[in-house]
Amino acid sequence: MTNPRLRLLFCDHLNLARGKYLPASKMHDGASRFSQSTFALTYDKDLVPSPGSKMLEGLGDMQAIYKEADFRPGWEPNTQVVIGELFDSNGVQLPMCGRAALKRAIKAWTDMGLKPKLGLELEAFAFVRDADGKLKPYDTPGAYVYGTGPSADPKRFVDAIWCQAEASGFSLECATTEFDSPQFEFTLIYDDALKAVDDIFLFRIMAKEVAANWDVHLTFMPKPILTKGGSGLHINVSFDDQDGHNVLADAAGGRAMTDLGKACVAGLMHHHAGLAGIVAPTTNSYQRLKPASMSGYWKNWGIDHRGVTTRISAENGKKARIEHRMGDGAANPYVLAAATLQAAHLGVTNKYPLPAAETADCLGEHDATEGVAENLSCALDALEADKALCAAIGETLVANHIAIKRDEVKKTAELTGDALRDFYIHYV
Repeated sequence: MTNPRLRLLFCDHLNLARGKYLPASKMHDGASRFSQSTFALTYDKDLVPSPGSKMLEGLGDMQAIYKEADFRPGWEPNTQVVIGELFDSNGVQLPMCGRAALKRAIKAWTDMGLKPKLGLELEAFAFVRDADGKLKPYDTPGAYVYGTGPSADPKRFVDAIWCQAEASGFSLECATTEFDSPQFEFTLIYDDALKAVDDIFLFRIMAKEVAANWDVHLTFMPKPILTKGGSGLHINVSFDDQDGHNVLADAAGGRAMTDLGKACVAGLMHHHAGLAGIVAPTTNSYQRLKPASMSGYWKNWGIDHRGVTTRISAENGKKARIEHRMGDGAANPYVLAAATLQAAHLGVTNKYPLPAAETADCLGEHDATEGVAENLSCALDALEADKALCAAIGETLVANHIAIKRDEVKKTAELTGDALRDFYIHYV
């Protein structure tokens, strides 16, 4: 292919990257039409009459509007990439657009004179095909946590991802192996909230596609191997004031929390149960979210404590931040970030009380604190009951999500083992 083209992408309710290739003649400010009933689709390609989807109203159009100023280098030959924002056929912002939900969450903070900053950590497992074409874990016999080099990645596909990331304008903070094998972590640099999520959305697509070129299936699903640990999408949050000062930083330089930090944590604690229905959005998510798993199960917080859901970093100054550890890679990252920021904002506006910090090690089956729902169905009930959080994220977006996911609960109810894994693994 010699002529340039544009790859227009948007993130849907299932965290699938939908889009189109467009010719050079359309490489300017523009829009492209899609069926709004994309938001009625399930992983198994059924249509669910979900709120906002227009499934029972003729499956009408929506449009993805894009700007030339947002074009960026792609990872395919002669192809640039752009993220579209979704509007209905009349030019009204589509309620299910996750990117718009994140913009609303950012505005809630900028109206207070604060700029949200985010850092996201992606975890993934690698699979390959056996002689019969079935997926099996990638063989990394010498791998261990914080491993690098050939023993951790014999094919060196992670090197290929790193090189392509640099060529495509992504800024990696680090890449390493995780606790279990063959599990990897990719962290992008801390950045303004919208850019950070745009980058993680595109990086995830790029990483999966580069890995596929090396005959590796990279999956961000929360628990693809039941006998091993899970994969999360941890989100780190801080806020800069108008002078660029991190307002979560303790002026004394110690481990004391600012009042804003305390209020944010209180919000995340108060909305713990409802958040799960958004940020851990598959039945497989609840095979990861278990006690003693360091996964974001408990309704708790602590300073420099990896067993809690909401972890206050031991770093201070510019690096002071709140890390929320419940979410996973099946979630739409825009909605995950929006929900996290809105829950924290509700803590500020509603002045919730802050529970005491966690003192237990969180490595046992203790009942000192409340955990998340035991399954997706119960998590969706908790989300639906959390009216304040639903309103903050966007009522139609949440209603659409709940309808789609309740259908998913029914379809996966009898699936176990590889059958449940395979329901998700090709898409997450």
